[in-house]
Amino acid sequence: MTDLTPRTAFGAKRAWESTFGSLAIAENADLALASLAVRKGQTPPALFGVVLPEVGQWTQAGDLAAFWTAPGQWMIEGEGRALDDFAAMLKTHAPGCSITEQTDGWTAFEITADTPAVLVALLEKTVNLDPAQLSTGAAVRTGLEHMSVYLIRRSETHLAVIGMRSFAEALWHALATVAKRLSHAA
Repeated sequence: MTDLTPRTAFGAKRAWESTFGSLAIAENADLALASLAVRKGQTPPALFGVVLPEVGQWTQAGDLAAFWTAPGQWMIEGEGRALDDFAAMLKTHAPGCSITEQTDGWTAFEITADTPAVLVALLEKTVNLDPAQLSTGAAVRTGLEHMSVYLIRRSETHLAVIGMRSFAEALWHALATVAKRLSHAA
């Protein structure tokens, strides 16, 4: 019989997490993702109180959130819903929209810091982006080493990095290496 036990992006049964001084990095294996696109002339829906954000923004209502990805397109996040049929649930509340399951194509890392300055230092060492452009509620797509990632500033001291699942180990290595160096420099 095939083992159908859910695995994280690293092939583990539990999510990876580590602390480096005042920075903590945790794989968010419970985050469901689905892309949503409205059709020409269609009004974007409000999903369970989540107002679909404008360019470069992220919004949240309860355990659902959304960030802008392209004109008329958003990625919808469902915290704690990775094992659910997330896209099917969204389709029932967004008739006429194009919704595609994305959960298994991406991996998310939640990074928390004791102070905003520590998070800014991490950003300065990892991405080609002015950290001042990534205020609370901002979401952007940028490069991190050889990978394309989404960065979401969930709060002053909380950053989500969402990258392709096939690059999970490389992304973890890049983030952990910089976090370790910052912890030794402090």
